[in-house]
Amino acid sequence: MLRFFRVLLRIAIIAALVLAIGVLIFKLATRLEEPTVENSFDSEGRKRSIAEDFYVFEDSWLKKNREGLWEMYLSGDAFEMGYKNGLLTDSLNALQELYFIETIREIIPSDRYLNFLKHFLAWYNRSLDRYIPAEYREEIYGVSRFASDDFKVIGDGYARALNYHAAHDIGHALQNMNLVACTAFMVNDSLSEDGSMIIGRNMDFSMGDDFASNKIVVFQRPDKGHNFAYISWAGMIGVVSGMNDQGLVVTLNAAKSDIPLSAKTPVSILARQVLQYASNIDEAYVIIEAAEVFVAESFLIGSAHDGKTVVIEKSIGRCAVYDSNSDQLILTNHYQSEELGRHKLNLEAIEDGSSPYRLQRTKQLIERQAKHNYESVAAILRDRRGMDNADIGMGNEKAVNQFIAHHSVIFKPEKGEMWVSANPYQLGSYLCYNLNDIFAEDFDFSGVVDDTTQTIAADPFLLSDDYRAFVSYKEWTARFKKLLWDESPEAIKAEDLELYERLNPEFFYSYFIIGECWSLKGDSERALSYYEKALGKEIARLSERRMIEGRIESLKEKAR
Repeated sequence: MLRFFRVLLRIAIIAALVLAIGVLIFKLATRLEEPTVENSFDSEGRKRSIAEDFYVFEDSWLKKNREGLWEMYLSGDAFEMGYKNGLLTDSLNALQELYFIETIREIIPSDRYLNFLKHFLAWYNRSLDRYIPAEYREEIYGVSRFASDDFKVIGDGYARALNYHAAHDIGHALQNMNLVACTAFMVNDSLSEDGSMIIGRNMDFSMGDDFASNKIVVFQRPDKGHNFAYISWAGMIGVVSGMNDQGLVVTLNAAKSDIPLSAKTPVSILARQVLQYASNIDEAYVIIEAAEVFVAESFLIGSAHDGKTVVIEKSIGRCAVYDSNSDQLILTNHYQSEELGRHKLNLEAIEDGSSPYRLQRTKQLIERQAKHNYESVAAILRDRRGMDNADIGMGNEKAVNQFIAHHSVIFKPEKGEMWVSANPYQLGSYLCYNLNDIFAEDFDFSGVVDDTTQTIAADPFLLSDDYRAFVSYKEWTARFKKLLWDESPEAIKAEDLELYERLNPEFFYSYFIIGECWSLKGDSERALSYYEKALGKEIARLSERRMIEGRIESLKEKAR
């Protein structure tokens, strides 16, 4: 017996040593080293509060305008810009991180799975810093100097900041999260009132309304490359929508990807590199083609120098250019080039997703009038209906306006103008920023930064009963999804489901949720009825249709 316990003790000691070594190897392998910054920048100063929501540090500033949009100007080398950014946005950064984590918790309510995901992502991103250019690591490090200590359990400030720049890519690579379903388009020459190029774009990145509430319009004057502007959020130096002082526009639209083995260059960092260092389409292509990425992406590139817009399609292993060779170009979430359009994953995306439908709807909206200006482009970006103006329910992914946009933006590259939407979504006012004025040496930032003569008024739909119903619908949807996750049938009331059905009656997802609720409550007959109602509506994805059909088949099997 004594010998048995000795053997058992030896096994336990060996197991503990193996575990300790494994943990040590994991920590060493996943540790992201802070960059060594050789910078004479004196970073001991403090920001000054000029007025409410208006802060200044040296020549850089952050202010909130009359429509609730934050505006920020930064200058210097990489670390200096990052430091100024972090200092000016410290409280906003902590708030955005809180909103981001809360949204992740809503998507993945399980603490056990979240803990697993944290360690998985640490391993997955173990080489991330090798694929981010040194200057951007330094800038991210500068921002991270002001990261909140409230989230240290996730990682230190620099590691968190670096990993957040790959969040779009990781959600995309893990697939089926449906966080991004963007629409962009261009009209030019014969389709434009003044003959100049106009680009419209909805950034439908769904991390919740709170996350989108503090968007920032950033103007940067780096010591290397071009001056540029982009729409972002606190802590984010990557670009998803932006334009530089050369009249080069970059926007990101996700495409369907393989699942890679590890992280490489985040596409937002690649878009930032294009904005800072490219002045035309050829230069943008060279930068994008050379990069190693870990998700498929379409880069819409509009160029004042070239007088045209193209899409540079980037898969994990290939790069291609799509040129419509016409006065309009539309981009949703699938490849259109000869080289990548026939790829198996792209064909699967076309078959399953809302992307082809949205593309056709955008085409229909463009062709509704002969010539366009920035106001008619805004009307297209705000359109909430389906083909031939069909009511497909508010929030349907097949609509151009899905009521999830982090931001919506309109560019006129040849004039250096961009219009950015105020909250909520693309329904608030669009404010016009002229980059030629803002980057002028004598620009006075103490007053109004935007060009008030070209403001696009808020959508009257904001004041409608339908909009109020949609806000209520979103609140009820979140409540029912929580009850379904917690398996709390007793908390689901029949009268609440009746109210919910009336809030968004043409949306298939309403009926799916009601069907799920009745199924949880054990009423198969009612559940079946609502699943069948869902099938009678315009369903966004083929995979969602098949899921609902699977629910119906399962209930019918039980009834036999």
